[in-house]
Amino acid sequence: MKLTGARVARSASEAERIDLRIGRRHILPFESTASQGAEIDVSDCLLLPGLINSHDHLEFNLFPRLGSSTHANYVAWADSIFHPDREPVRTHLRVPKQVRFYWGGIKNLLNGVTTVSHHNPYESAVFLRGFPVRVLRRFGWAHSVHFAPDFKARYRNTPRELPFLIHAGEGKDDLARAEIRLLCRAGILSERTVLIHAVCLDEQGLEMVRQTGAGVVWCPTSNMHTIGQTLGDHVLRSGLPIALGTDSALTAQGDLADELCAAKRLGGFGADELYAMVTTMPGRLLRLQNGEGEIREGGVADLVAVSNHGCSPAQALENLQPQMVIVGGRIKLVAASFAGRLPGSLTARLERISVEARGDYLIDAPIAGLVSTTRYILGEEFKLAGRRVSA
Repeated sequence: MKLTGARVARSASEAERIDLRIGRRHILPFESTASQGAEIDVSDCLLLPGLINSHDHLEFNLFPRLGSSTHANYVAWADSIFHPDREPVRTHLRVPKQVRFYWGGIKNLLNGVTTVSHHNPYESAVFLRGFPVRVLRRFGWAHSVHFAPDFKARYRNTPRELPFLIHAGEGKDDLARAEIRLLCRAGILSERTVLIHAVCLDEQGLEMVRQTGAGVVWCPTSNMHTIGQTLGDHVLRSGLPIALGTDSALTAQGDLADELCAAKRLGGFGADELYAMVTTMPGRLLRLQNGEGEIREGGVADLVAVSNHGCSPAQALENLQPQMVIVGGRIKLVAASFAGRLPGSLTARLERISVEARGDYLIDAPIAGLVSTTRYILGEEFKLAGRRVSA
Protein backbone atom coordinates (compact mmCIF):
# COMPACT_ATOMS: atom_id res chain seq x y z
CA MET A 1 0.00 0.00 0.00
CA LYS A 2 1.19 3.53 -0.75
CA LEU A 3 -0.25 6.66 0.89
CA THR A 4 0.64 9.73 -1.14
CA GLY A 5 0.73 13.45 -0.53
CA ALA A 6 -0.12 13.66 3.16
CA ARG A 7 1.56 15.62 5.89
CA VAL A 8 3.06 12.99 8.21
CA ALA A 9 3.48 13.52 11.95
CA ARG A 10 7.13 13.37 12.98
CA SER A 11 6.53 14.67 16.52
CA ALA A 12 3.81 16.44 18.50
CA SER A 13 4.67 19.74 16.83
CA GLU A 14 6.09 18.82 13.43
CA ALA A 15 4.82 17.18 10.26
CA GLU A 16 6.33 16.86 6.79
CA ARG A 17 5.09 15.67 3.43
CA ILE A 18 6.12 12.07 2.90
CA ASP A 19 4.76 9.34 0.67
CA LEU A 20 4.44 6.38 2.99
CA ARG A 21 4.88 2.89 1.66
CA ILE A 22 3.61 0.04 3.76
CA GLY A 23 4.90 -3.50 3.50
CA ARG A 24 3.06 -6.39 5.04
CA ARG A 25 2.71 -4.79 8.48
CA HIS A 26 5.42 -2.15 8.72
CA ILE A 27 6.38 1.19 7.25
CA LEU A 28 9.04 0.84 4.60
CA PRO A 29 12.06 3.19 4.48
CA PHE A 30 10.88 6.64 3.44
CA GLU A 31 13.20 6.69 0.42
CA SER A 32 12.05 3.27 -0.75
CA THR A 33 10.72 3.01 -4.28
CA ALA A 34 9.05 -0.32 -3.64
CA SER A 35 5.40 -0.36 -4.55
CA GLN A 36 3.11 -2.95 -3.03
CA GLY A 37 -0.64 -2.98 -3.45
CA ALA A 38 -2.97 -0.03 -3.85
CA GLU A 39 -2.03 3.63 -4.00
CA ILE A 40 -4.30 5.98 -2.02
CA ASP A 41 -4.32 9.75 -2.45
CA VAL A 42 -4.34 11.34 1.02
CA SER A 43 -2.99 14.72 -0.06
CA ASP A 44 -5.54 16.64 2.00
CA CYS A 45 -4.83 14.62 5.13
CA LEU A 46 -2.53 14.65 8.12
CA LEU A 47 -1.28 11.21 9.14
CA LEU A 48 -0.97 10.64 12.86
CA PRO A 49 0.44 7.62 14.64
CA GLY A 50 -2.20 5.23 15.92
CA LEU A 51 -3.19 6.27 19.42
CA ILE A 52 -2.68 4.10 22.50
CA ASN A 53 -5.37 3.66 25.15
CA SER A 54 -3.49 2.63 28.28
CA HIS A 55 -6.44 1.28 30.25
CA ASP A 56 -9.78 -0.20 29.24
CA HIS A 57 -12.09 -3.03 30.27
CA LEU A 58 -13.22 -3.90 26.76
CA GLU A 59 -16.19 -6.07 27.73
CA PHE A 60 -17.99 -3.33 29.70
CA ASN A 61 -18.53 -0.64 27.05
CA LEU A 62 -22.20 -1.38 26.36
CA PHE A 63 -23.08 -0.84 30.02
CA PRO A 64 -24.53 2.40 31.35
CA ARG A 65 -22.59 4.38 33.91
CA LEU A 66 -23.19 2.92 37.36
CA GLY A 67 -22.66 4.23 40.86
CA SER A 68 -21.89 7.82 41.77
CA SER A 69 -19.12 10.07 43.03
CA THR A 70 -19.97 9.48 46.67
CA HIS A 71 -17.64 6.51 47.22
CA ALA A 72 -14.46 6.74 49.24
CA ASN A 73 -12.67 4.04 47.25
CA TYR A 74 -13.04 1.47 44.48
CA VAL A 75 -14.02 -1.32 46.89
CA ALA A 76 -17.05 0.65 48.08
CA TRP A 77 -17.96 1.49 44.49
CA ALA A 78 -17.75 -2.15 43.40
CA ASP A 79 -19.84 -3.29 46.35
CA SER A 80 -22.53 -0.80 45.40
CA ILE A 81 -22.81 -1.68 41.70
CA PHE A 82 -21.78 -5.29 41.15
CA HIS A 83 -25.04 -7.23 41.53
CA PRO A 84 -25.24 -9.74 38.65
CA ASP A 85 -28.75 -10.75 39.69
CA ARG A 86 -30.09 -7.19 39.39
CA GLU A 87 -30.80 -4.84 36.53
CA PRO A 88 -29.18 -3.40 34.49
CA VAL A 89 -26.17 -5.65 35.12
CA ARG A 90 -28.14 -8.88 34.71
CA THR A 91 -29.39 -8.07 31.21
CA HIS A 92 -26.10 -6.62 29.97
CA LEU A 93 -24.22 -9.73 31.06
CA ARG A 94 -26.50 -11.75 28.78
CA VAL A 95 -24.77 -10.19 25.78
CA PRO A 96 -22.10 -12.75 24.84
CA LYS A 97 -18.70 -11.71 26.12
CA GLN A 98 -17.11 -12.00 22.69
CA VAL A 99 -19.70 -9.55 21.32
CA ARG A 100 -18.99 -7.14 24.16
CA PHE A 101 -15.26 -7.40 23.47
CA TYR A 102 -15.84 -6.42 19.84
CA TRP A 103 -17.88 -3.38 20.83
CA GLY A 104 -15.06 -2.28 23.13
CA GLY A 105 -12.62 -2.57 20.24
CA ILE A 106 -14.92 -0.58 17.97
CA LYS A 107 -15.28 2.17 20.57
CA ASN A 108 -11.51 2.59 20.52
CA LEU A 109 -11.15 2.35 16.75
CA LEU A 110 -13.62 5.22 16.28
CA ASN A 111 -11.13 7.46 18.13
CA GLY A 112 -8.10 6.43 16.12
CA VAL A 113 -6.89 4.06 18.84
CA THR A 114 -4.88 1.18 17.41
CA THR A 115 -3.42 -0.33 20.61
CA VAL A 116 -5.37 -0.96 23.83
CA SER A 117 -4.24 -2.18 27.23
CA HIS A 118 -7.12 -4.40 28.38
CA HIS A 119 -7.05 -4.91 32.15
CA ASN A 120 -8.17 -8.52 32.22
CA PRO A 121 -6.82 -11.83 30.93
CA TYR A 122 -5.79 -11.85 27.27
CA GLU A 123 -8.44 -13.65 25.23
CA SER A 124 -6.41 -15.06 22.34
CA ALA A 125 -9.44 -16.72 20.73
CA VAL A 126 -10.94 -13.24 20.24
CA PHE A 127 -8.05 -10.79 20.06
CA LEU A 128 -5.96 -12.70 17.50
CA ARG A 129 -8.67 -13.16 14.87
CA GLY A 130 -9.30 -9.92 13.03
CA PHE A 131 -10.12 -7.92 16.16
CA PRO A 132 -10.67 -4.20 15.43
CA VAL A 133 -7.60 -3.03 17.38
CA ARG A 134 -4.39 -4.50 18.73
CA VAL A 135 -4.72 -5.61 22.35
CA LEU A 136 -1.62 -5.59 24.55
CA ARG A 137 -0.49 -9.18 24.94
CA ARG A 138 2.82 -9.16 26.79
CA PHE A 139 2.43 -7.84 30.31
CA GLY A 140 1.94 -8.87 33.91
CA TRP A 141 -1.07 -7.71 35.88
CA ALA A 142 -3.21 -7.95 38.98
CA HIS A 143 -6.64 -6.42 39.17
CA SER A 144 -5.89 -4.65 42.46
CA VAL A 145 -4.60 -5.22 45.98
CA HIS A 146 -8.09 -5.98 47.27
CA PHE A 147 -9.42 -8.16 44.45
CA ALA A 148 -6.14 -10.00 43.66
CA PRO A 149 -4.54 -10.97 46.98
CA ASP A 150 -1.87 -12.91 45.06
CA PHE A 151 -0.54 -9.68 43.55
CA LYS A 152 2.97 -10.26 44.99
CA ALA A 153 3.30 -13.62 43.25
CA ARG A 154 1.93 -12.14 40.04
CA TYR A 155 4.58 -9.44 40.11
CA ARG A 156 7.38 -11.93 40.79
CA ASN A 157 6.18 -14.16 37.96
CA THR A 158 6.17 -11.34 35.41
CA PRO A 159 9.30 -11.36 33.20
CA ARG A 160 11.48 -8.39 34.04
CA GLU A 161 11.30 -6.95 30.54
CA LEU A 162 7.50 -6.63 30.71
CA PRO A 163 5.32 -4.03 32.44
CA PHE A 164 3.29 -4.93 35.51
CA LEU A 165 -0.12 -3.23 35.68
CA ILE A 166 -2.30 -2.92 38.77
CA HIS A 167 -5.20 -0.77 39.96
CA ALA A 168 -3.85 1.02 43.01
CA GLY A 169 -4.77 3.96 45.20
CA GLU A 170 -8.16 4.39 43.55
CA GLY A 171 -9.81 6.37 46.31
CA LYS A 172 -9.51 9.31 48.67
CA ASP A 173 -9.29 7.58 52.05
CA ASP A 174 -6.83 5.68 54.20
CA LEU A 175 -7.57 2.38 52.43
CA ALA A 176 -6.45 3.84 49.12
CA ARG A 177 -3.39 5.57 50.56
CA ALA A 178 -2.34 2.39 52.37
CA GLU A 179 -2.21 0.50 49.06
CA ILE A 180 0.64 2.64 47.74
CA ARG A 181 2.65 2.11 50.90
CA LEU A 182 1.91 -1.61 50.85
CA LEU A 183 3.13 -1.92 47.26
CA CYS A 184 6.29 -0.02 48.17
CA ARG A 185 7.06 -2.21 51.21
CA ALA A 186 6.44 -5.34 49.11
CA GLY A 187 8.98 -4.21 46.53
CA ILE A 188 6.36 -4.00 43.80
CA LEU A 189 6.97 -0.37 42.92
CA SER A 190 9.66 -0.31 40.25
CA GLU A 191 10.44 1.17 36.85
CA ARG A 192 8.23 -1.50 35.24
CA THR A 193 5.22 -0.91 37.48
CA VAL A 194 2.23 0.95 36.04
CA LEU A 195 -0.31 2.14 38.59
CA ILE A 196 -3.85 2.50 37.29
CA HIS A 197 -5.62 5.56 38.79
CA ALA A 198 -3.44 6.32 41.89
CA VAL A 199 -5.83 9.16 42.77
CA CYS A 200 -4.84 9.07 46.44
CA LEU A 201 -1.21 10.06 45.90
CA ASP A 202 -0.19 12.56 48.56
CA GLU A 203 3.31 14.04 48.77
CA GLN A 204 4.69 11.00 50.60
CA GLY A 205 3.12 8.52 48.20
CA LEU A 206 4.21 10.59 45.22
CA GLU A 207 7.81 10.52 46.42
CA MET A 208 7.67 6.72 46.78
CA VAL A 209 6.44 6.36 43.23
CA ARG A 210 8.90 8.89 41.85
CA GLN A 211 11.93 7.24 43.47
CA THR A 212 11.07 3.84 42.04
CA GLY A 213 10.46 5.06 38.49
CA ALA A 214 6.90 3.71 38.33
CA GLY A 215 4.31 5.34 36.09
CA VAL A 216 0.61 6.13 36.27
CA VAL A 217 -2.37 5.75 33.95
CA TRP A 218 -4.86 8.59 34.38
CA CYS A 219 -8.59 8.07 33.75
CA PRO A 220 -10.04 11.46 34.71
CA THR A 221 -13.76 11.07 33.93
CA SER A 222 -13.85 7.64 35.57
CA ASN A 223 -12.23 9.02 38.72
CA MET A 224 -14.65 11.95 38.90
CA HIS A 225 -17.63 9.63 38.53
CA THR A 226 -16.63 7.02 41.11
CA ILE A 227 -14.96 9.06 43.86
CA GLY A 228 -15.50 12.70 42.93
CA GLN A 229 -11.85 13.65 42.43
CA THR A 230 -8.86 12.80 40.29
CA LEU A 231 -5.09 13.25 40.28
CA GLY A 232 -4.06 16.49 41.98
CA ASP A 233 -1.92 19.19 40.43
CA HIS A 234 1.02 18.12 42.61
CA VAL A 235 0.98 14.79 40.75
CA LEU A 236 0.08 16.06 37.30
CA ARG A 237 2.90 18.63 37.42
CA SER A 238 5.44 16.38 39.16
CA GLY A 239 7.13 15.04 36.04
CA LEU A 240 5.84 11.56 36.81
CA PRO A 241 5.29 9.55 33.60
CA ILE A 242 1.53 9.67 33.00
CA ALA A 243 -0.46 8.05 30.20
CA LEU A 244 -4.18 8.38 29.49
CA GLY A 245 -6.82 5.66 29.66
CA THR A 246 -10.58 5.40 29.28
CA ASP A 247 -11.52 2.73 31.82
CA SER A 248 -14.96 1.54 30.63
CA ALA A 249 -18.50 2.80 30.13
CA LEU A 250 -19.31 1.60 33.66
CA THR A 251 -17.55 4.70 34.96
CA ALA A 252 -16.20 6.86 32.13
CA GLN A 253 -17.96 9.67 30.31
CA GLY A 254 -17.33 8.12 26.91
CA ASP A 255 -14.22 7.37 24.87
CA LEU A 256 -10.62 8.53 24.51
CA ALA A 257 -11.67 11.78 22.83
CA ASP A 258 -13.73 12.56 25.93
CA GLU A 259 -10.77 11.76 28.19
CA LEU A 260 -8.53 14.08 26.19
CA CYS A 261 -11.06 16.87 26.68
CA ALA A 262 -11.30 16.12 30.39
CA ALA A 263 -7.52 16.02 30.76
CA LYS A 264 -7.28 19.43 29.14
CA ARG A 265 -10.03 20.83 31.36
CA LEU A 266 -9.01 19.25 34.67
CA GLY A 267 -5.25 19.27 34.22
CA GLY A 268 -4.76 22.38 32.13
CA PHE A 269 -2.47 20.50 29.76
CA GLY A 270 -1.38 21.86 26.41
CA ALA A 271 -1.77 20.01 23.13
CA ASP A 272 1.79 18.64 23.07
CA GLU A 273 1.48 17.19 26.58
CA LEU A 274 -1.83 15.50 25.75
CA TYR A 275 -0.37 14.10 22.54
CA ALA A 276 2.43 12.43 24.51
CA MET A 277 -0.10 10.84 26.89
CA VAL A 278 -1.66 8.83 24.05
CA THR A 279 1.44 8.15 21.92
CA THR A 280 5.01 8.12 23.18
CA MET A 281 4.38 7.93 26.93
CA PRO A 282 2.21 4.79 26.83
CA GLY A 283 4.69 3.32 24.37
CA ARG A 284 7.32 3.75 27.07
CA LEU A 285 5.22 2.64 30.06
CA LEU A 286 3.80 -0.42 28.30
CA ARG A 287 7.25 -1.25 26.90
CA LEU A 288 6.05 -1.47 23.32
CA GLN A 289 8.83 -2.50 20.96
CA ASN A 290 7.50 -2.09 17.44
CA GLY A 291 7.19 1.66 17.04
CA GLU A 292 3.66 1.98 18.40
CA GLY A 293 2.82 5.60 19.14
CA GLU A 294 5.07 7.06 16.43
CA ILE A 295 5.57 7.00 12.67
CA ARG A 296 9.02 5.76 11.78
CA GLU A 297 10.81 3.66 9.21
CA GLY A 298 10.48 0.01 10.10
CA GLY A 299 7.83 0.75 12.70
CA VAL A 300 4.48 -0.96 12.74
CA ALA A 301 2.04 0.64 10.28
CA ASP A 302 -0.50 2.02 12.77
CA LEU A 303 -1.84 5.23 11.21
CA VAL A 304 -4.74 7.64 11.56
CA ALA A 305 -5.65 9.90 8.66
CA VAL A 306 -7.44 13.13 9.62
CA SER A 307 -8.34 16.18 7.56
CA ASN A 308 -5.38 18.50 7.11
CA HIS A 309 -6.15 21.97 8.48
CA GLY A 310 -2.52 23.04 8.69
CA CYS A 311 -2.32 22.50 12.44
CA SER A 312 0.29 20.54 14.36
CA PRO A 313 -0.20 16.81 15.00
CA ALA A 314 -0.94 17.55 18.65
CA GLN A 315 -3.55 20.16 17.81
CA ALA A 316 -5.23 17.68 15.45
CA LEU A 317 -6.27 15.58 18.45
CA GLU A 318 -8.81 18.22 19.39
CA ASN A 319 -12.17 17.29 17.87
CA LEU A 320 -10.53 14.22 16.37
CA GLN A 321 -12.53 12.70 13.51
CA PRO A 322 -10.60 9.93 11.73
CA GLN A 323 -10.99 9.62 7.98
CA MET A 324 -9.13 6.32 7.94
CA VAL A 325 -7.46 4.07 10.53
CA ILE A 326 -4.82 1.48 9.65
CA VAL A 327 -3.75 -1.16 12.18
CA GLY A 328 -0.66 -3.18 11.35
CA GLY A 329 -0.90 -2.26 7.67
CA ARG A 330 -4.56 -3.23 7.39
CA ILE A 331 -7.35 -0.71 6.85
CA LYS A 332 -9.74 -1.10 9.77
CA LEU A 333 -11.91 2.01 9.50
CA VAL A 334 -12.87 4.47 6.78
CA ALA A 335 -15.25 7.40 7.08
CA ALA A 336 -18.22 6.85 4.77
CA SER A 337 -17.47 10.16 3.05
CA PHE A 338 -13.86 9.08 2.45
CA ALA A 339 -14.50 5.55 1.23
CA GLY A 340 -14.85 6.56 -2.44
CA ARG A 341 -11.12 7.22 -2.59
CA LEU A 342 -10.26 3.60 -1.92
CA PRO A 343 -10.33 0.73 -4.41
CA GLY A 344 -13.34 -1.50 -3.96
CA SER A 345 -11.01 -4.37 -3.12
CA LEU A 346 -10.05 -2.58 0.10
CA THR A 347 -13.58 -1.68 1.21
CA ALA A 348 -15.51 -4.79 0.17
CA ARG A 349 -15.05 -6.46 3.54
CA LEU A 350 -15.99 -3.37 5.57
CA GLU A 351 -19.44 -2.94 7.14
CA ARG A 352 -21.30 0.28 7.79
CA ILE A 353 -21.99 1.72 11.22
CA SER A 354 -23.27 5.05 12.53
CA VAL A 355 -22.44 6.21 16.05
CA GLU A 356 -24.06 9.24 17.64
CA ALA A 357 -21.73 12.28 17.67
CA ARG A 358 -18.97 10.24 16.02
CA GLY A 359 -20.21 9.80 12.46
CA ASP A 360 -20.80 7.25 9.70
CA TYR A 361 -18.08 4.72 9.08
CA LEU A 362 -17.14 1.51 7.33
CA ILE A 363 -15.39 -0.86 9.71
CA ASP A 364 -13.55 -4.15 9.40
CA ALA A 365 -15.79 -6.01 11.84
CA PRO A 366 -18.99 -8.10 11.64
CA ILE A 367 -21.19 -5.09 12.36
CA ALA A 368 -24.50 -6.57 11.15
CA GLY A 369 -24.14 -9.60 13.38
CA LEU A 370 -22.97 -7.57 16.38
CA VAL A 371 -25.91 -5.17 16.06
CA SER A 372 -28.43 -7.97 15.61
CA THR A 373 -27.23 -9.89 18.68
CA THR A 374 -27.00 -6.78 20.83
CA ARG A 375 -30.44 -5.44 19.84
CA TYR A 376 -32.03 -8.82 20.57
CA ILE A 377 -30.88 -8.53 24.19
CA LEU A 378 -30.63 -4.79 24.91
CA GLY A 379 -33.23 -3.42 22.50
CA GLU A 380 -33.10 -1.08 19.52
CA GLU A 381 -31.67 1.89 21.42
CA PHE A 382 -28.53 0.32 22.85
CA LYS A 383 -25.51 2.57 23.40
CA LEU A 384 -21.78 2.18 22.98
CA ALA A 385 -19.89 4.20 25.60
CA GLY A 386 -23.02 6.31 26.05
CA ARG A 387 -23.72 6.91 22.33
CA ARG A 388 -26.50 5.41 20.23
CA VAL A 389 -25.52 3.01 17.50
CA SER A 390 -27.23 2.21 14.20
CA ALA A 391 -26.22 0.18 11.18
